[in-house]
Amino acid sequence: MSFVKARRFVQHFSRWLLLFSIAVVLLFWQLLVVLAKFPPFILPPPLMVVERFWQALQDGSLARHTSVTLFEVLVGLLAGSFLATVLGYFLARFRTLEQLVAPYLVASQAVPVVAIAPLLVIWFGPGIFSKILICALIVFFPVLVNTVVGLRAVPENLRDLMRSLHARPPQMLRFLEAPAALPVFLGGLRIGATLSVIGAVVGEFVGADRGLGFLINVGRGQYDTALVFVAILTLIMMALSLYGLVLWAERRTLAWQRQPEMLRTTVSETEKL
Repeated sequence: MSFVKARRFVQHFSRWLLLFSIAVVLLFWQLLVVLAKFPPFILPPPLMVVERFWQALQDGSLARHTSVTLFEVLVGLLAGSFLATVLGYFLARFRTLEQLVAPYLVASQAVPVVAIAPLLVIWFGPGIFSKILICALIVFFPVLVNTVVGLRAVPENLRDLMRSLHARPPQMLRFLEAPAALPVFLGGLRIGATLSVIGAVVGEFVGADRGLGFLINVGRGQYDTALVFVAILTLIMMALSLYGLVLWAERRTLAWQRQPEMLRTTVSETEKL
């Protein structure tokens, strides 16, 4: 029982440690502004950022721009992950297809999204679709790679077992390949969830009339640095929320992996008693 109590204590302390670190950062920020005597358009104090956040929240501008960016991020993340998963499955199954497509995929990653974002805005217009496309492109490759790696990591003896049971390809995918590749796939999805926020902001920087990227441009043009900080902090909270959502889905879908470990821990604690 001592191990369980120690584990709970560490988990409880880690939550307070996060709050303590945030308080230290805010204190250092305030001291930096006071001691260096930065003007508000260079580095606003934390209280001014909070006041600007409340003002943007009251006039509805923050909610309006956040909803646009969130929509672009979610649709781009879902579209990019779906296409990457489908293509990754076929690349993992057919080596010839991988040899044919892989050079083009790697070459596409040599070009930064920032460089092709203006072209996408020119071709597809400054509307939401071009931003969704940029999000999907930036999410696509990490999810694709993790899908291929996860499917290739399935033990061959398990594949032989499924073949001996006369399992068809859909059954092989449902009962073996998908559960085995899920941890690696979700790892790629965690990366994609944070990158999708970057993709949306890059698209909004290039050309947009709404969104958090547009709000940052407005604040920069008006030397409203507090508004820039509000938009940046909102993007951080959005990325953390998406990351946490993927973590929650990972705990829910991979609970069966922790059951043997929990069982061994319970048995060992029982034996000590």
